[in-house]
Amino acid sequence: MLKDKAAQYYNSGFSCSESIIKACIDEGLCPEEFLPLATSFSAGMSSGCLCGAVAASQMVSGYHFGRDNKFGNSVIAREKAAEFVKAFKERKLPAARFYHQNLKVQLKKNIVQNLLPMLLKF
Repeated sequence: MLKDKAAQYYNSGFSCSESIIKACIDEGLCPEEFLPLATSFSAGMSSGCLCGAVAASQMVSGYHFGRDNKFGNSVIAREKAAEFVKAFKERKLPAARFYHQNLKVQLKKNIVQNLLPMLLKF
């Protein structure tokens, strides 16, 4: 299952953003070239200002629904982004600004596991 793969990657040393992208690569949802891009979103872009797991999920969504996507899908990436962020907030998952303030690994693991099902809905 996708969320289990992401959790395994996270537990083996990948960041939240990298874990989601790596699992999505495994499932054919995005190309391997996304992994280096995901690294820059690790740890909230090393500042805690953006959740890396959310950023990675948005990258995959944009790949499928962004401008000039190769799938011929409607360009609805911004709408999908808004829906995703709303769902993220409604689940009351910790925001990235708390990552560097005594956040335990288990909380990060929960974020990774909860974001993937949300991503797959979109």
